[in-house]
Amino acid sequence: MSPFNSPLYRRLLVWFVAANLATLVLGMILTDRLVRRGKLSEPDWIELAQSANEIYQTEGRIGLQAWADERHLEGIEANLFENDRPLLPRPLPPPLNEALPRLLADHEIMLRPRPDLRVVGLGVTGNDGVHRQLVALRGARPPQIRRQVFVTIQIVLSLFGIGGVGWLIARGVAKPVEALRGATQRMAAGELSARVGPKWTSQQDELGQLARDFDGMAERIESLVAHERSVLQDLSHELRSPLARLQLILDLARSGKPGDAAEQFRRGEAEIERLDRMIGEMLALSRMEADLPGMERERVSLAGMVRARVDAAGIEAQAREVTLSTAANATPIVIGNNALLERAVDNLLGNAIKFSPLGGAVDVHIDQRGDKAVIRVQDRGPGVPETEIESLFRPFFRGANAAYANGHGLGLTIVQRIVRAHGGCVEAINREGGGLIVELLLPLAPVEARERRSSQTA
Repeated sequence: MSPFNSPLYRRLLVWFVAANLATLVLGMILTDRLVRRGKLSEPDWIELAQSANEIYQTEGRIGLQAWADERHLEGIEANLFENDRPLLPRPLPPPLNEALPRLLADHEIMLRPRPDLRVVGLGVTGNDGVHRQLVALRGARPPQIRRQVFVTIQIVLSLFGIGGVGWLIARGVAKPVEALRGATQRMAAGELSARVGPKWTSQQDELGQLARDFDGMAERIESLVAHERSVLQDLSHELRSPLARLQLILDLARSGKPGDAAEQFRRGEAEIERLDRMIGEMLALSRMEADLPGMERERVSLAGMVRARVDAAGIEAQAREVTLSTAANATPIVIGNNALLERAVDNLLGNAIKFSPLGGAVDVHIDQRGDKAVIRVQDRGPGVPETEIESLFRPFFRGANAAYANGHGLGLTIVQRIVRAHGGCVEAINREGGGLIVELLLPLAPVEARERRSSQTA
């Protein structure tokens, strides 16, 4: 970006122009007042009259013109009259022209039209015996003195103006930089919630943009660190059961018959494969939530995927004498990670089976609602107290019904994060007659969403 298009550059330019204009105007006003208040230094009028007459007698009009020009530089407008006629064709200032009849009539007269103005008429007779009259006007200060005063005042005011503007600029830059430095130091000390604040992020210049970028970066870092912590918590929760089973398998292989060791090792390999798959899924979830590259997405048919997961959960359901049923009113397709979506459905099914009574039932429905695909899992367990519904998806939350099943309160949290990573949402309500209903709502794939809207319009 060109510096001329920079808001900060334009603001500094306005400050400098305003400061220069202010010093110029103030300098003119002060100069005028100082000159007006200055004391008149009266010249020797008789000597001036005699010198003008002598120069005219010896050098004529040319010499008299040079003498008058020198007096002009001293702030004196003068002319020599003979027989009431000017010897030099110089225009007279208005005050002198107005008082001219009186000045020519008296041999010696001094008038003061204004406190800062002197008008003089003085008669003089030369060696040639001719009577002449000096007519002169004297201001408060000669022009060159006025210029010197103005330049001096202007230099002093400019120095003060530049110093003041420089101080304002330094203060305007130092304050947001200090705020940025303080937020950086707090963040480096471990306070991830440190922000520069709206006072500086609302500024519409480069420093304001820098403050906004810093706050955005800090927010991103805070969310990433919080996310990584939650991933570690989820991973430790998910790894606990497979590791416990591996330990049990090794104990059985160690204490059992030599012929049974091969079977135990085969089971151990299956658990290791499950652990590897689980870690890969958790890392995939982590990358998806963090919006990092490398997350594979594909078209997933929810009806087929859900039926496969219901079949896989059949063994656990049989052990608790729970009946699983699946119904599909539509065959929605979504864009996402198949392994993560399977994980979410597994957690929902496992949660519903755990809280179902012996001989209970778990119903799974697949449907479409507008441009959303819906997976609804409902059980006939104890349900959840209404006051705990909003906390159901919090990590490690175990409500009043936690005694009905073992767990660490992370299953539904993982479900919620998977669904959010796919741009959807999850809702839970109590079922009439007892039990819990959990619905996953996922965005349909673009083609299916357009077809759905077209059919609704038709």
